[in-house]
Amino acid sequence: MASSNLFDSQTILDGIRRWVEIETPTEVPEQVNKLVSMVAEQYRDLPVTLERVAGVDGCGDHLVARSTWGQDRPGVLVLSHLDTVHPMGFIERLPFKVEGNSAFGPGIYDMKGGAYIAYHAFRALCATADDSPLGITHVFTSDEEIGSPTSRALIETEGRKAKYVLVTEPARDGGKIVTGRKGVGRFQAFIKGVPTHAGTRPEDGRSAVRELANVIQALEGMNDLNRGVTVNVGVVRGGTRPNVTPEEAYAEIDLRVPSLKDAEELVGKILGLKSKTEGVTVKVTGELNRPPYEKSNSGAALYEHARTLAAEIGFDLVDTHTGGGSDGNFTAANTGTLDGLGVDGKGAHTHYEQLYVSSLEPRARLLYRLYQTLQ
Repeated sequence: MASSNLFDSQTILDGIRRWVEIETPTEVPEQVNKLVSMVAEQYRDLPVTLERVAGVDGCGDHLVARSTWGQDRPGVLVLSHLDTVHPMGFIERLPFKVEGNSAFGPGIYDMKGGAYIAYHAFRALCATADDSPLGITHVFTSDEEIGSPTSRALIETEGRKAKYVLVTEPARDGGKIVTGRKGVGRFQAFIKGVPTHAGTRPEDGRSAVRELANVIQALEGMNDLNRGVTVNVGVVRGGTRPNVTPEEAYAEIDLRVPSLKDAEELVGKILGLKSKTEGVTVKVTGELNRPPYEKSNSGAALYEHARTLAAEIGFDLVDTHTGGGSDGNFTAANTGTLDGLGVDGKGAHTHYEQLYVSSLEPRARLLYRLYQTLQ
């Protein structure tokens, strides 16, 4: 088959539709596993060995597809996730449909489109006469949208074995590739005060909610947009009734940092928060969930190679940094990593999530050419 026929947009879109129409919220592992089974079945006639890693802690299975060649030395690792943020039934609100250049559906942009085109590019590679110079390992995970708690060890192990890592998260802002991501930290603050009747004995109480206000101010004061540091208090709870001085309060905090140096400083500050009120305790737990992904020398060289290939295909590949984390954060410190190789579109995690049909052929071709040329 001529290579021009291998990348027909309608054929690719039909394949993506099948994946999108199996809803896969992270917290419904039986649904994720239904798609894992479909993906495994689609690899059956290809020269791969399949390893299915059983899900744990309420998450679905992970699937590892390894080319039968090149596994005796460092090769190309492709990272994709099959889980989505959309709850079950969301497909009734956002059914698969095509309007002009946009195809809609839950998770179609983040990231079933990208996961599928990487698989499709591998299938196209297998239809040619020659193996790629390096072995290709494609890891499909089930829990990226909640921080990859059950897949992180697998990703890090495979990442250390690889020479290159390609991440099929969606493209940014009109097709930009991602060569850097902020590190992500998640924290919980627990405040314990002294309850009392707010009307008759206010002097005996110590308000956990008031202390939480102090904690929030301290956290908000750590924001530094010029440095790219953001601290967001996204969830707060506290108290029981309006006439009781609140004994307990709680907050959940999100941290984004561009570098490991910033991470060390900010994680220390957040974990070191202390109470300003006698008789009230503040305890903060948490950690850096994803280390920063900084544009390393190897990552920079990988980007330049991809940019040259894209120019041959007929499009300009521009790179960018983003505040969102991905599984690429887990590999970038050790292995040249290129992210944002998925489809172009917009509306990740929204009720209008969509991919651009015009991006399917060129971006599938780019992955195909990366497989063919990385050595």
